[in-house]
Amino acid sequence: MESSAKLTLIRMSPRKTRTVADLIRGKVIQEALNILTFLPNPSAHIIHKLLRSAISNAEQKGVNNIDKLFVKSIYVDGGAVLKRFVPRAMGRASKIRKPTSHISVVLSDTKTR
Repeated sequence: MESSAKLTLIRMSPRKTRTVADLIRGKVIQEALNILTFLPNPSAHIIHKLLRSAISNAEQKGVNNIDKLFVKSIYVDGGAVLKRFVPRAMGRASKIRKPTSHISVVLSDTKTR
């Protein structure tokens, strides 16, 4: 049985968030949670909370053994980019891009390839 969770419009760069997502793809739930607990990246905390949410969704669906769940897929997509301008010398302006991310995680209890 599969369960999923999604988180949208995270104020973090997708490029920086993907490095953390790549670390836990295909891992057992307990191992993935341990990895995320001890990572210093700010995105690790957000992905940890998202993984806990997916585990709760699995419990709601009636998965009998949570320890057998593993991260079937996790992917980070780019979201909307907030564009700001900052004044510069001689009347010019520089663009500041503030990227956002969409994170999706799918948990499964059977390994099918």
